[in-house]
Amino acid sequence: MNLHVSPRARVLAVLGAMVLGAALAAPAAAVAAPREAALSVPAAAGATGWLRLGHFSPDTKAVDIRVSALRGGSVVFELDGIGYGDVSPYKALQPGDYTVSMIAAGTGDWSKLAISGTVTVGAATATTMAAYGPSSSLQIKPFTDDLTSPASGNARIRVIQASTITPTVDVRTSTGTAIATAARAGSASSYAEVRAGTWKLQLTGTGVSDTADVAVAAGSVTSLFVLDNARGGLTILPVLDSAAAPVVPIGGVQTGGGWLAAHPSATHALRPGGSAVVTGAAVAG
Repeated sequence: MNLHVSPRARVLAVLGAMVLGAALAAPAAAVAAPREAALSVPAAAGATGWLRLGHFSPDTKAVDIRVSALRGGSVVFELDGIGYGDVSPYKALQPGDYTVSMIAAGTGDWSKLAISGTVTVGAATATTMAAYGPSSSLQIKPFTDDLTSPASGNARIRVIQASTITPTVDVRTSTGTAIATAARAGSASSYAEVRAGTWKLQLTGTGVSDTADVAVAAGSVTSLFVLDNARGGLTILPVLDSAAAPVVPIGGVQTGGGWLAAHPSATHALRPGGSAVVTGAAVAG
């Protein structure tokens, strides 16, 4: 995946990376957890908003994505070769309305859109714009990312339902706590606060059930994307919305055919500083 950004966005990315240097040096934790870092928006962020993009349509091939200002149409940034299960870093944007357009990767023909949609980026807010559903009825929708910190020793998690093999999904912890109930495709649950540590999650849909182990660090906020796996079952892709460190959002995107292609059975470990590293074989089992 190649990322093209404006000069201003490049400056912001460099500044964010400098601030994060020390925070990302912490040792890795033990088991499965969010695969990508995306650290919290500071109150002092002022007029800046944040946007990231995700591809969650299992039968839609890789796409190139362009984000343009709705007024005037100027291109703000582009992403190349985004595959199923890929989530981009957050990008700093001025508050306003933007168009998010997707085309088949490598074609370069922006007159033949796979899909497009508009998103409003607010000041000091973070948003995930996600494409989901089968390619025959592809949809795109913004989700507001609430980066409010949990209580000391806790983490906050939510479910975003993007599976196409079941109309609804229930997600519960092994202790019976409901994270999402009858979640429909394209819906996001409220954030639930849980103690930090490793959780076994039970995923139940119509005629399908699976489990996934997810580790969440104290002070973190995580989105759990329910996806289809290669076995015709359900899996969870955990993506870190916010870690405890009070700095701007930052993170990377897995490339090379999409997350599920690269990690058919990967687990992920979360560094206390907020970055995620692949540790073995996986949540997408």
